[in-house]
Amino acid sequence: MKRTQIELADGRELIYFDERDDAVRDQPDRRELPPPPPASQLRYDPLTDEWVAVAVHRQTRTFLPPADECPLCPSRDGRLSEIPAPDYDVAVFENRFPSLSQRVAAEPDEITPFTPVRPGRGRCEVVCFTDDHNASFAGLSPHRVRTVLDALADRTTALGALPGVEQVFPFENRGVEIGVTLHHPHGQIYAYPFVTPRTRTMLAAARRHAERTGGNLYADVLAAERAAGTRVVAANEHWTAYVPAAARWPFEVHVAPHRPVPDIPALDDAERDAFGPLYLDVLRRFDGLFDLPMPYIAAWHQAPVRVDRELGHLHLQLFSIRRAKDKLKYLAGSESGMGVFINDIAPERAAELLRAV
Repeated sequence: MKRTQIELADGRELIYFDERDDAVRDQPDRRELPPPPPASQLRYDPLTDEWVAVAVHRQTRTFLPPADECPLCPSRDGRLSEIPAPDYDVAVFENRFPSLSQRVAAEPDEITPFTPVRPGRGRCEVVCFTDDHNASFAGLSPHRVRTVLDALADRTTALGALPGVEQVFPFENRGVEIGVTLHHPHGQIYAYPFVTPRTRTMLAAARRHAERTGGNLYADVLAAERAAGTRVVAANEHWTAYVPAAARWPFEVHVAPHRPVPDIPALDDAERDAFGPLYLDVLRRFDGLFDLPMPYIAAWHQAPVRVDRELGHLHLQLFSIRRAKDKLKYLAGSESGMGVFINDIAPERAAELLRAV
């Protein structure tokens, strides 16, 4: 894989990850762009012990443009985009409308004595999986998935080294039902200046389990799921895809390596090669459930950058809000108000349906 880094017209970074060693990426960004916005503001919620980002500049971000105005397609004569090259394999660039960035402006220390404020220091990047606007991740080749995985490993390492970054989170949103604002197949990476609430909860449970048993909680849960087999959707030598026994979403699958590793960079070559065929199989099962493109979120759970890395176990959580061909799962009172999920489909039934596709 060839890695080429350039600078966009407003100073943001873009990195090409090419599968050909002879790829030439010397096309300049010929646009005239305003400077990137300053970092968002982080406000502390003392009632939940969580940080909330206030990023007012994101209100003006690009929203569902027509295909001929897509900012993630390659540039061409008369239509300049975020990607200066006329083609690419995988491209990663600093988000033009970031929730977090290193461009920190002065901020007040607090709003009230209970609400400290600090800059949203971190970074947000966009990961373009292909230059084909009409493609999808499920339609990629295993070789391209390996390139994407290598790019995520590269970025996880680089972003984890930035000042103040505590956790790196790669993810993909797919489908207007999920809330995507660009149709072009792409994902994102958030580099947070704190350990996220979901990860803190999982780490606390893992710590209690380690103190009680000496084991790795996720590894032990994975072993139990593999032994039971009831909720396993697919597997190979290095990975298992299964529906969690306490799945929150109508269709939710974890894709986990058998070897406990903290993050994507820790995967070896065999594990990286084996991921693509299995994950593509699961995605195609998702699309085949109702014979239409499945809206989903694919979220990589990685260990924090600096703490509790021994408690983590890398895995990809794939889930959809679609519960039937013509029905969506909305987060209503119990889920949104109290954080208590109510699932309409038994996990065992979801696994059965996915295996049958």
